[in-house]
Amino acid sequence: MEDKKEIEVPAKFASLVSEIEKMSVLDLAELVKILEEKFGVSAAAPAMMMSAAAAPAEAAEVKDTFDIELTDSGASKINVIKVVRTITELGLKEAKDLVDAAPKLVREGVKKEEAEKIKKELEEAGAKVTLK
Repeated sequence: MEDKKEIEVPAKFASLVSEIEKMSVLDLAELVKILEEKFGVSAAAPAMMMSAAAAPAEAAEVKDTFDIELTDSGASKINVIKVVRTITELGLKEAKDLVDAAPKLVREGVKKEEAEKIKKELEEAGAKVTLK
């Protein structure tokens, strides 16, 4: 076992801490749940507050360009190859190689509206697509 860090317990909490030390893990979990309900708090609140503080910074970074990744060509590979050829302007062999190599990026740095349109076209052809 690791060495336990000795924590000084104030005298007013000494009897409470000694009672808690005698409890099993299941009893402690039940006690925590009861205290959370009784006082309307959560033992995870500090962690939640930290992640909530970081959220506004993340929300400020709105993604406006996307990479379109072909994750699976699906059952109708020929239709997917046709759509890939139109989107990328690749030749037949290059488009087939790209579809066969799935998961593979089809286009990079595409605006959101265009990325959604391309994704819809590929999915209608039978492919599975992910926007990154």
